[in-house]
Amino acid sequence: MGRPAVVSIVNHKGGVLKTTTTANLGAALARAGKRVLVCDFDPQQNLTASLVGRLQYDSSTPTLYDALIAEESLDGLIIKTGTKGLDLVPSAEDFFHAELSLAPVQAREYVLRRCLEKTRRLDQYDFVIIDNSPSLSLVTVNALAVSDWFLVPVAAEYLPLTGLLMLGESIGDIQRKLAPNLASLGVVITLYHRSERICREVERELVRELGDLLFDTRIRVNTKAKTAPSVQQTVFEFERSERGRGTEDYSQLAEEFLERIAAAARGDEAAANG
Repeated sequence: MGRPAVVSIVNHKGGVLKTTTTANLGAALARAGKRVLVCDFDPQQNLTASLVGRLQYDSSTPTLYDALIAEESLDGLIIKTGTKGLDLVPSAEDFFHAELSLAPVQAREYVLRRCLEKTRRLDQYDFVIIDNSPSLSLVTVNALAVSDWFLVPVAAEYLPLTGLLMLGESIGDIQRKLAPNLASLGVVITLYHRSERICREVERELVRELGDLLFDTRIRVNTKAKTAPSVQQTVFEFERSERGRGTEDYSQLAEEFLERIAAAARGDEAAANG
């Protein structure tokens, strides 16, 4: 296998299901036969807690923070999850220090890139999906600078375009200065409930403003998806039903995700040959 596609899950706003999307999209891709590595780049460690439980911090045990600061391989950090084909780079409580520690580093925006270049196990994966904090921090900039794509979950709430506009401007700046090959995979609506008027209004506004950038998939409000992380399971394991709401939604999201990446690859090939 060659280099995996790297995808960052981002949004300025918290509570839009970034972590839930990372975990369940990763699991859905693994169920589709892909090898997926998810990375916890949020100091709150929610992805780690969701998939394997919070790790007991031990200063003698290497962490993601240690690897970033020393610019070392992530090989020794990768662990398995309960889903076959889905592995995790966890974070620990010391990751809160990463922002300040990276600030004085030379070419600080490319520290993660240098770590991944040294990670030999990376070629085992089809996709690397990075769960980011709800801010455009230096850590998030590192994730975007090494990513091929970014995907934005947005909750079906009032005035979502305000945050999307700010995020778009910030990422546009990163694309111009640091990551010219970074591309948008699109925006996916989460916390959707068709019976609620506000959800339908937000949906219409996003369809009008974003066009093809908006995923057809809607991630519906789902109590089971909220509960699954408490027992370190994805929604697929928790629902145990192909007709479960979360299973249907995230399977559809993974299918559309793969279609969009395949379409982009065809476009690149056509441009190269044309």
